[in-house]
Amino acid sequence: MDQKVKLLLAEDDENLGLLLKEYLLAKGYDATLYPDGDAAFKGFMKNHYDICVLDIMMPKKDGFTLAKEMRMVNGEIPIIFLTAKNLKDDVIEGFRLGADDYITKPFSMEELIFRIEAILRRTSQDAQGVSQQIYKLGHYTFDTLKQTLTNGEDVVKLTTKEAELLKLLCQNANKVLERNFALKSIWIDDNYFNARSMDVYITKLRKHLKDEPTVEIINVHGKGYKLIL
Repeated sequence: MDQKVKLLLAEDDENLGLLLKEYLLAKGYDATLYPDGDAAFKGFMKNHYDICVLDIMMPKKDGFTLAKEMRMVNGEIPIIFLTAKNLKDDVIEGFRLGADDYITKPFSMEELIFRIEAILRRTSQDAQGVSQQIYKLGHYTFDTLKQTLTNGEDVVKLTTKEAELLKLLCQNANKVLERNFALKSIWIDDNYFNARSMDVYITKLRKHLKDEPTVEIINVHGKGYKLIL
């Protein structure tokens, strides 16, 4: 890494937290460890971070609450959840809050690095504008760089996942976006939890576009989705 990526790590398990921090530092990340959600939010407000890795179960402020507050301050900051509970509800709730990924404990250090790098690659590509930036969706204007949907004076700020999914749909407008392709492009893994979370994001995108009758996102049974323009 030419310039060190600043990473916020919130983990209340002291041993695991220190282990993760040391590993991240060894891999060239500028990682700061916070022992609870409250301390993490205070640190987030004082410093600039490029990505956040949050444990869900923490004292003073849990990971979900912390992510909500972070998103209110910075809607674009990538967030990865660490969870000890392999529960569908936790995973879906995490993605509803705009998480970019989640990892279930126990996990390998290599897996965490792989997921962090994948997210940073995607956000970096968006920042460099390597593909079309503006799409017209009826009366809406979708800016992939700013992650916004604009209709007149109404501006909706999309989460990173929402923007990535809508961008894929736009790139494949009026064609079938294969479900597995979308999952592997955005979520890396096409497992059950990620597939369910993608359904959640499709529902959210439909709500954002519900006032535009000429635009529709339809399910193509057994294949994926299609953005009709």
